[in-house]
Amino acid sequence: MTPILKSGALAAATTTGTLLLLGWLRDRHAAAPLNAVSHIVYGDEAADRDEPSAKYTLTGTVLNAAAVTLWAGIERLLFARVAASGRPPLLRALARGAATSALAFAVDYAAAPRRLTPGFEKRLGGRSLAAVYVALGLSLAAASLVRARR
Repeated sequence: MTPILKSGALAAATTTGTLLLLGWLRDRHAAAPLNAVSHIVYGDEAADRDEPSAKYTLTGTVLNAAAVTLWAGIERLLFARVAASGRPPLLRALARGAATSALAFAVDYAAAPRRLTPGFEKRLGGRSLAAVYVALGLSLAAASLVRARR
């Protein structure tokens, strides 16, 4: 498995888990934020679905995994040639993850057409959205640290 796919798998697991937890905490519908991601394929009706289903939940999970794997690849491209600074590896990894996550947020909500937004914003509030992007940044940082140690 390539480093990008490994980073993407970790980011997908982390963000999916975060979305499930936040959905449960918000209104006891863990699948709802993932269902909402499938609005990209099924339109706004997807955001109204609370219960887990192959149609909405599986589609949303696959779309989320593809998106965060894309961001893992972008993180790798952006920082692959950046020389190691004097900062400790942990701080470097956290800065890279935070920068990539901030870029993802900006693209998702300022540049992407409405149909291509993540969709979970339809079911989660502002703090929860921030938590999802923090989870993305931390998972990218963790993957970077694991890569650096090998």
